[in-house]
Amino acid sequence: MPNRLADATSPYLLQHADNPVDWWPWGPDAFEEAHRRGVPVLLSVGYAACHWCHVMAHESFEDAGLAEYLNGRFVAVKVDREERPDVDAVYMEAVQAATGQGGWPMTVFLTPDKEPFYFGTYFPPQPRHGMPSFRQVLEGVDAAWRDRREEVGEVAGRIRADLAERAAVYSAGAHNPPGEADLHQALVALSRDFDQSRGGFGGAPKFPPAMVLEFLLRHHARTGSEAALEMAVRTGEAMARGGIHDQLGGGFARYAVDAGWVVPHFEKMLYDNALLLRAYLHLWRATGSDLARRVALSTADFLLRELRTPEGAFASALDADSLDEETGQSAEGAYYVWEPGQLVDLLGPADAATAARLFTVTAEGTFEHGTSVLQLLADPEDFAEYEAIRARMAEARSSRPAPARDDKVVAAWNGLAVAALAETGALLDRPDLVEAAERAADLLLAVHLTADGRLLRTSRDGRAGANAGVLEDYADTAEGFLALYAVTGEASWLQLAGGLLDTVLKHFTDEASGALYDTADDAEELIRRPQDPTDNATPSGWTAAAGALLTYAAYTGSERHRTAAERALGVVGALAGRAPRFIGWGLAVAEALLDGPREVAVVGPDGDPATAALRRAALLGTAPGAVVAVGAPGEAGVPGEAEVPLLADRPLVGGAPTAYVCRHFACDAPTTDPAALAGKLGVVVE
Repeated sequence: MPNRLADATSPYLLQHADNPVDWWPWGPDAFEEAHRRGVPVLLSVGYAACHWCHVMAHESFEDAGLAEYLNGRFVAVKVDREERPDVDAVYMEAVQAATGQGGWPMTVFLTPDKEPFYFGTYFPPQPRHGMPSFRQVLEGVDAAWRDRREEVGEVAGRIRADLAERAAVYSAGAHNPPGEADLHQALVALSRDFDQSRGGFGGAPKFPPAMVLEFLLRHHARTGSEAALEMAVRTGEAMARGGIHDQLGGGFARYAVDAGWVVPHFEKMLYDNALLLRAYLHLWRATGSDLARRVALSTADFLLRELRTPEGAFASALDADSLDEETGQSAEGAYYVWEPGQLVDLLGPADAATAARLFTVTAEGTFEHGTSVLQLLADPEDFAEYEAIRARMAEARSSRPAPARDDKVVAAWNGLAVAALAETGALLDRPDLVEAAERAADLLLAVHLTADGRLLRTSRDGRAGANAGVLEDYADTAEGFLALYAVTGEASWLQLAGGLLDTVLKHFTDEASGALYDTADDAEELIRRPQDPTDNATPSGWTAAAGALLTYAAYTGSERHRTAAERALGVVGALAGRAPRFIGWGLAVAEALLDGPREVAVVGPDGDPATAALRRAALLGTAPGAVVAVGAPGEAGVPGEAEVPLLADRPLVGGAPTAYVCRHFACDAPTTDPAALAGKLGVVVE
């Protein structure tokens, strides 16, 4: 019989709906049941594309005997971390503090008052590699709960107090936003951590540092630092040529298990690909690299082909696992890897030899069981031959059992995709990408935005979920709307972004310190209100909000929004030298603040080629965080009542479309020449 998860909208929860475990969704009913029975709560947190979540589910949660033991002694609660990032964040912080590491699946035991007292991640069905079995863990926790309840309470109390102390660090008081010295210190720290031979930072596993790349590109644009540009270029090329990049279908896997980007953890996440799409677009804009341009376009095409939902938004992820046709079992990476014999069968001996050389497919293999993950270590000499072979391989791969898709729509990640697709479509002359960005934004407005101006975090099949949006949802959606305004000139997107950011100021901001919280002041109360400024797989809600607030202030002249951005950026200075890899987007926003950001107003008739040329020159500018507003002038060259303050009082010069560039409350002389405008904004390509 299906359990209580059968009515969930989350694909992850639905994966567990037929488990013999008597799962409860997160909510007051589960904890009331734990109080009624006088038993602890097992909290299990994961997500649909998580490989080890699947493993633990098959090994333990589908075991009828273990489920019977678990059901009799615990209330089992299952949480999709992508639906409830607030729940995940609070308990993951406790796991990391107690064990020094974290990850998913996350396994936490709680009192009926939601206080954690024992932690872990994956537990095997039998003891191995120094880990106890899951059954042993359950037995140990049950014994402690029955026989040493007072000790359990003391542990839970200490953990709660420790979490409260950690929260106080971020709200202790405002700091000044980072200055020149802080950003230079961050660059030096990144240089020490940079892998000169393989690109990226640190060792294995290696995660794609999209936000750090944005900082490096902006730092180079503002200061001319060749070291910053070199790290960005080398890392971008290494990832693009490695196995982490899908050489046939485009897009990137979540991370590489090795230091050389060869073998990925094969799940493909919307947020990674949205962030990397924008990073490669900006790498092309800064260098003119044809490789960066190709990668940006193939990543955009991947998003549209494999993650776009029928409603026009973008699904969360593709699974790491798929069916292996030879074994009949689900296996990680089965969809993506190749053997030499498969190439011969498909292409014939001559083309197979070429394909093996191009994509580094060897008899020994680079992955499991003699299979190879495709790489492109050098550009082909004959691109026509390469494209023909790649197309045949891609077509053949499409007949393999495909990885499952988590088709849950997350507001924040769709905001990131909207921004990336809008910019890519405008800069690379792909109007279909701008249209896709607008469709996704329309879905967010129609389904996720409530009548009172609040956001809901998730939807599926065009139906909104019940979970309230968190800070990153508001910030990233606002970022997407601001990018759409820059590309389309439709002032409604700017106004909608302003509404979301007003909610950030009202419900997510500590007025005394300027610190930001991940949940609203009227959200469900957890054991502490989650708050984390560090950038990990995505920009933190904190730094994303700082960036969107700064951009909105540049468009509107709002001192309130600029001050809020500056106060939020105070934490970046504290982390810049110590942990720059984990504050990359904060550093990128700080670069924009130091540069101005520059404010570009282009006035001219819509559809006029001269207006379009000025707009393109403005969008191609590498000046950090520059904002671009485009609109028609008022009657007879006299400005009318502008919907966008940046466009107010901007007449045509000599009757021709005109661009104005302002920075630090001072403006340059207006220009009608796209080349002159490009010179003011650091344009590299075209």
